[in-house]
Amino acid sequence: MPTIKPLPELLINQIAAGEVVERPASALKEILENSIDAGAKKITVQLQQGGVKQIRVTDDGSGIAKDELLLALTRHSTSKISTLEDLHRITSLGFRGEALASIAAVSRLTLTSRPAGQSHAWQIEIEGKAVSQPEPAALACGTMLDVNDLYFNIPARRKFLKSEATEFAHCDETFKRLALSQAGIEFVLQHNGKVRRLLRATNSAQRIAAVLGEEFGQTAAPVDEQSADMRLHGMVALPAYARSSRDAQYFFVNNRFVSDKLISHALREAYRDVLHLDKHPAFALFLEIDPESVDVNVHPTKTEVRFREARALHQFIFHAINKALATPSRTINTAEPEQPPARSFPAYPKTGQAQSAAVSQPNSFYGTLFGVEPRAHPATPANTFAAQTAKPDQAISTQEKPDSHPLGFALGQLHGVYILAQNARGLVVVDMHAAHERIMYEQLKQALDQHEIAMQPLLIPVVFHADSLEVAVVEENHSTLEQLGFDIAVLSPATLTVRAVPATLKDADIAQLARDILREIREYGASQILTAKRNEILATMACHGAVRANSRLTLEEMNALLRDMEQTERSGQCNHGRPTWFETSLADLDKLFMRGK
Repeated sequence: MPTIKPLPELLINQIAAGEVVERPASALKEILENSIDAGAKKITVQLQQGGVKQIRVTDDGSGIAKDELLLALTRHSTSKISTLEDLHRITSLGFRGEALASIAAVSRLTLTSRPAGQSHAWQIEIEGKAVSQPEPAALACGTMLDVNDLYFNIPARRKFLKSEATEFAHCDETFKRLALSQAGIEFVLQHNGKVRRLLRATNSAQRIAAVLGEEFGQTAAPVDEQSADMRLHGMVALPAYARSSRDAQYFFVNNRFVSDKLISHALREAYRDVLHLDKHPAFALFLEIDPESVDVNVHPTKTEVRFREARALHQFIFHAINKALATPSRTINTAEPEQPPARSFPAYPKTGQAQSAAVSQPNSFYGTLFGVEPRAHPATPANTFAAQTAKPDQAISTQEKPDSHPLGFALGQLHGVYILAQNARGLVVVDMHAAHERIMYEQLKQALDQHEIAMQPLLIPVVFHADSLEVAVVEENHSTLEQLGFDIAVLSPATLTVRAVPATLKDADIAQLARDILREIREYGASQILTAKRNEILATMACHGAVRANSRLTLEEMNALLRDMEQTERSGQCNHGRPTWFETSLADLDKLFMRGK
């Protein structure tokens, strides 16, 4: 049997390198974190061949003294912590004291540094076991770390590296993560002699836009919530701008990029009823928390963490994101809060009940609203529609400011599917079914939360044929059905009758709605329907109650829908995450028709 003996120091470092230095991007991460911890205000990264041939990082940080150069490359040597208490309250990005030793064990490394006040820089080189003595060198105050020929002494490991383009892409991703977390630092990234990224020192919002793109910056919702010793800030993309991959998801805990299941679950839950199908949200979020409440000493890569109050953090993140996603829809209405329309919006005609729909509002009304001189037109039925149909408490004021209703006022319908409206900026197109579905969904959620789903008794109960399973569901779940606003009774072993439904759904196809509700209760169980699957069944109910395509609406009804949208949270997306409305400015329309050319 082989005898037990200690491993050589170089082999120990090479083993550690397998965890810490998986690829060039891993080495770059550790080096950048050291530069940030050193207080650098400018960091320049130069890569050759995706970082495999060379990784050179130059910073203007505090530097390393001559006598500490060799110590900096020694395993478990660090200036970040010195006691167990320090380990429990880590504020630096690095703290293990093994990254540089691991990198040096698998590369040809040169470390050059000059602290402030030192007359010149000193340089040390290391290749395998060979370590040079410090020598004078030329360098401005700061540190330059040069890593060449990564894995030159472990050919088997080097074979696992991918193509130059792939390795550079990983390095670029690491660079973006560190740049996002440190907006006050200027970052420069060069690859094969070409500048790929130049990020000037700025604020967090501008850095996010610079890294994730101007489109993200313009379409994302800001987040800034604080509770006790926690603060969450940053930006989250609206559901309509979700992506098909998770390539734009950045979450930082005390400026450290982390990948955590608890956080991921909280974010998924916040997006759950507004995200479409298999789309993924984009976000850049920063959590500030007491260092004693989070353990970052979980994995050598330091991307995994543990939280002391995991459930409280989950709820905090969920509610913060939920609020941010609701805000854009509510900020559609930028004027002072107004009373909702006196007419209840859900009282729309059933599918197939055609009603006459005027084409436009009076010219004088729009002229007053948007400051446009009206043309003289004879008083036609269409021109006087609003005055004829509006009740005293629903009359549209001609003194309203252009931005008092940012979704504007209805012009008419397009193919019975879309509402066309005019606002101060141009044209608004609304998917009326999707918009109404979201409105009803939010109303049902609020009513169920407050145990106030109003039941509407049916003048003539709806009787329909049912199978034995549907009958059993009704017999076993009377209380659940009542909480959802339904009164369904068994007439015979094969017949059910619906005697009351939620008031907002009284115009739906009652029999089909009842069948769908019973099917979901049977599939998920009563307890799940009122807890984990609550939103799914409310979405089903809302879909049944929403106005259908090819329903003809009056202008009064269209405007009631627009006003309800302005008052409803998350009305910018339907229950499945699809957008409910788009706006096209007059300038864009002018371009289409080449006006002014």
